[in-house]
Amino acid sequence: MNKNTNSLAAENRERSEVLASILCEEIIKGQLKPGEKLSETAIASRFSVSRGPVREALRRLSERDLVVFSPNAGARVMSTSLTDMLNFLEIRESLEASAAKFAAERMTTVERLHLHDLYENHNSMFSRAKQHSYFKSPEDFDFHYAIAKGAKNPVLFKILCEDLYPRLLLCRSQHQYIKGRGTKVLKEHQLILQAIEKGDVELAEIFMKRHLRSARDSLKASIDTLK
Repeated sequence: MNKNTNSLAAENRERSEVLASILCEEIIKGQLKPGEKLSETAIASRFSVSRGPVREALRRLSERDLVVFSPNAGARVMSTSLTDMLNFLEIRESLEASAAKFAAERMTTVERLHLHDLYENHNSMFSRAKQHSYFKSPEDFDFHYAIAKGAKNPVLFKILCEDLYPRLLLCRSQHQYIKGRGTKVLKEHQLILQAIEKGDVELAEIFMKRHLRSARDSLKASIDTLK
């Protein structure tokens, strides 16, 4: 394989990564709807690329369960159910409890300050707009993402931030009627933050587990009211 071939392969990989990132964001934001067909030709034309990088980008998204391939139908945006979301939250509870414990032990001073700023910014935002839905808010995930990163465990980070969070965000975008838990969640985040700032690994783990269990119970109650 010559240098030109290597260079072309590298360019295609880079294009596919960029495309996967853009399409992932559009799926999570609901700009690409559940079940919507993702035409390789249309996407290639839209971004002025060949179909190779598009095919690779869709394959990457399929590995993250954001896109599904059907026989004779090609790629479509994954449709998720509220039951799926309950299952994700059940797994998230254990994973993020561990992340909070590790973060309390391993976060740097700068990372703790950043986490504190995320909480204060969200608190201020919610205070200005009481109707702001905390449950679907991107700031909610910023807080959890920072904790996952601060845990300094690359395996845990990949599972949470690359695999689980995009699926949860997809669920949220597809079920807009679920109400946020507002000030209660802010209080729960505050307790997690305080435990991490103090380096209390046991309390950080306990408060995170309670927080996510409460989120799951709230979602389950919302589902029950719809039956």
